[in-house]
Amino acid sequence: MTETDRAVDDAGHARAQGGGGRRFGLPPRRPGARRPGANRPRTGRSWAGRPAPRWLPDELGVLFVLALLVAGIGVPYPDFLDGDNLLTTAHNSVYISLMACGMVFALAMREVDLSVGGSYAMCLVVGALLIREGAPPWSAVPVVLLTGIALGVFNALVTTVLALPSFIVTLGTLLLFRGVGLALADGKQITDLPLDDSFFTLAGGDAGGVPFALWVLLAVAAGLTVVLARTRFGARVRAVGSNPDAAVFSGIPVVRTRVQALALSGLTTACAAVLALAYYGAGDPTLGQGYELQAIAACIIGGTPLAGGRGSVVGAVAGAMILAVVASGLVFFEVPINWTSFATGGVILVAVAADSALRRRGRRRP
Repeated sequence: MTETDRAVDDAGHARAQGGGGRRFGLPPRRPGARRPGANRPRTGRSWAGRPAPRWLPDELGVLFVLALLVAGIGVPYPDFLDGDNLLTTAHNSVYISLMACGMVFALAMREVDLSVGGSYAMCLVVGALLIREGAPPWSAVPVVLLTGIALGVFNALVTTVLALPSFIVTLGTLLLFRGVGLALADGKQITDLPLDDSFFTLAGGDAGGVPFALWVLLAVAAGLTVVLARTRFGARVRAVGSNPDAAVFSGIPVVRTRVQALALSGLTTACAAVLALAYYGAGDPTLGQGYELQAIAACIIGGTPLAGGRGSVVGAVAGAMILAVVASGLVFFEVPINWTSFATGGVILVAVAADSALRRRGRRRP
């Protein structure tokens, strides 16, 4: 029902309440009386301008696809369901998952951050250089996180000042940041780090039998889910993505929201770089190639549309895990490496189609 239809409907009810209903063949309503059908359950469509109930959580579809993939690989290859293998597969998805968590906010407000692969490599190199030069590893962590935030703010400022699409700006900064990382590292891995330090043994190891990086991912995903759904910032992100012109007209600080969203994307990318540095024990400036496209794919699989207006952090994490499960499953099925990209792309299309079908079915269910 459009706004015009609602206005006409409300005007008709007002005329009926005021006694003008006789002209339209409607009896006047007594004060306090309820409209016919007021107790009728609202299903499927919105009624009186109120949103229809949600019978199916947005994330349920992509989680179902993830479970289906795991079962589909585990039935012919039971070793895939081994606890250690599942933890390894989940750990392999952590870096893309963290990038996708921040990317959700950018996509939800119709922005795209293609620079996350370059930001990831540059933050990794900055952290490794600081540690090699004698900085305590734990004290290098906030510097790396601030570097990621600064790179995100830089993307937002260039996008705003030059009035260019973030897609174009971040495509350029992707190469810019990666080039800076390569220059700082002199094109080589940064090694000779104190691997016996607690930073590497704890952040790069296990905690309670689970990789430490997975605990960080769980905390970040839970926190950002609350931020997107329950905070003013999250509401602004969704409002700008739904209708930028209306957001400006209503007084929402669009520029500030853009800066905050892209800064958040840089922060989660830097968090991924910190965990990668702790796990690999070296700073490799060539890491992260193609991560930006995988992060965007994870968000889209998880239900965050490029059109903006909504997003799902949990769905993005599930989408990244789907990509990791596919990559691991191809090894078990002994698929030639030349067909890996083809198979991964096909699974992405199937996952998106299945998730979309489940959502449409759930929303039509009475």
